[in-house]
Amino acid sequence: MNNFTIKETPIKDLVIIEPKVFGDERGFFLETYNQKSFEELGLTMNFVQDNHSKSKKGVLRGLHFQTKHTQGKLVRVIKGSVYDVAVDLRKGSETFGKWYAVKLSSKNKLIFYIPEGFAHGFLTLEDETEFTYKCTDLYSPEYDSGILWSDEIIGIDWKFEEFGINPNELTISEKDKVQQKFDKNKNYF
Repeated sequence: MNNFTIKETPIKDLVIIEPKVFGDERGFFLETYNQKSFEELGLTMNFVQDNHSKSKKGVLRGLHFQTKHTQGKLVRVIKGSVYDVAVDLRKGSETFGKWYAVKLSSKNKLIFYIPEGFAHGFLTLEDETEFTYKCTDLYSPEYDSGILWSDEIIGIDWKFEEFGINPNELTISEKDKVQQKFDKNKNYF
């Protein structure tokens, strides 16, 4: 019996995973990853690193990727919520330069798989949000790269108004404020 359901997105290989949640008066239990179950669903990645971040509401992180030692990421929220975004950077893909986003929260318990060849970022929708992710390769700072989160060519709709966030009051790292624009970056896959 598989405790996961896959929801395809309009971008090939980018999937939302819904775990089966077992709940009763004590609380709940769910698997967040099971290699055998994932393989049965066609997801044959190998994870080598886990990360955990905590952010206040209005933090925007991304859009990040590595030019070598590319990372696939299995992301989820354990407290709070985020608007999670992936951008297809695979040059041969029919959806090259297209983005897809999903709201991940501790309530909906959805898991988002972002394969190698994508840029990734997220907007934190609540204070004290905790975000975890498994990676298919180790972090390599010498190959760290990114795209400007507000690039007009990609045109991500961050849904600021819907989420009650003032875009003029975002908290963004200095690195993310000066990332290259999509058409200037040549480090795609």
